[in-house]
Amino acid sequence: MYNEITAEKVEQLRLQGKIASIIDVREPDEFNEGHIPGAVNISVNIIQSRMNQIDKTKEHVLVCHAGVRSAFAAELLSANGYNVKNMIGGMVAWDGQVTY
Repeated sequence: MYNEITAEKVEQLRLQGKIASIIDVREPDEFNEGHIPGAVNISVNIIQSRMNQIDKTKEHVLVCHAGVRSAFAAELLSANGYNVKNMIGGMVAWDGQVTY
């Protein structure tokens, strides 16, 4: 099971340097249109094959466009022993800084 976190809380923790990892599970073209600074792009379509590249010792915040794909990825990762949180509302809810 995974937890959820609001976009506002992610921004607050990010600015305080308290978020170890943000994984954006959108497709690369969506990611390139704007993403949370410091986020790493691993599409939900390939995340299962790239799990070995994700550090199990860290907590990861998962992000997508509206929160549906990241919820799917959070379920998959948490079932495999990863500590993850799904950002509710995805980038639609994000009001913080965006990197291109």
